[in-house]
Amino acid sequence: MTMVVAVLALDGVVPFELSTPGQVFGTANEAAGTPHYELRICAPGRRATTSPEHGAFRIDTPYGLEDVADAHTVVIPAHAGFLAPPPSAVIEALERAAAREARLASVCVGAFTLAATGLLDGHRATTHWRYADELARRHPRIDVDPAVLFVDHGRLITSAGVAAGLDLCLHLVRRDLGAEVAAATARRIVMPLQRDGGQAQYVERPAAPTDPGALQPVMQWMESRLDRPLTLADIADHAKTSVRTLNRQFRAQTGTTPLQWLLRARIHRVRQLLETTDLPVTLLADRTGFGSPATLRHHFARHTGTSPHAYRSAFRQRRRDEQPGNGGGTAGPHA
Repeated sequence: MTMVVAVLALDGVVPFELSTPGQVFGTANEAAGTPHYELRICAPGRRATTSPEHGAFRIDTPYGLEDVADAHTVVIPAHAGFLAPPPSAVIEALERAAAREARLASVCVGAFTLAATGLLDGHRATTHWRYADELARRHPRIDVDPAVLFVDHGRLITSAGVAAGLDLCLHLVRRDLGAEVAAATARRIVMPLQRDGGQAQYVERPAAPTDPGALQPVMQWMESRLDRPLTLADIADHAKTSVRTLNRQFRAQTGTTPLQWLLRARIHRVRQLLETTDLPVTLLADRTGFGSPATLRHHFARHTGTSPHAYRSAFRQRRRDEQPGNGGGTAGPHA
């Protein structure tokens, strides 16, 4: 049976994410030797324009929103206007597809469009890490996980930023056609069948407060003392407030608690040191307040989905004397 995959093209759609499903599912057809998937680009009014920031061009397609409702799988890529409410016709098309038990899969901030239907309420979901807090704020009934590459609930699948759409589509191929076809597809598009870790390893830094004037001095003080044991009482004393008020302020302005923010700041410092130094994990643990290598490895793996050693291998910045042609090497102590 041929499965119809409808890719929703709203105005401002990101071109890479629009083309990702066709690349993966089309290659899966080749790898399987049989056309299991039929790809349809579906746009309101059968016309859309891609995001100007990523190279604007116009799309004319024979497929409209009525074809979304009839698909087996609907992929919802990011588009430039994702923070605005989707048109009612788009919501209705997605709801009709869900009522027919179609799979709805969002890529990156396409999760905002899917969330607007209410279908993600009560479920765990993900989106691009930069917008995870905003998704959680707008849709408090969704359990937003910013650390993973994708979340699969069977009929509802959400994925992280941009390239995670490749991971999502390969995952669906594996579900539909088995590991052998998925592995062959991955080889043909030259990427691993499953990447190590999650998107948390790409997050730039802990969330900043929405009101920088209120908590910024406290955060700067915490960051200057990452190598020291800090309790909630210590932080509240420095902020000259009660523990209860401090917790309330942090949750309101960052979406997390002071100790969780501190933990993320320590993870961020570990990442910086892994990228720029050869320090062994024992010293990293001392310099970032984890105390022991085992504790550091535990929290690092839980927050980034990978080990310190694997992270260093992927992101290590070579020193100038280590660049090719300078006679240096890149080997360092294992983390």
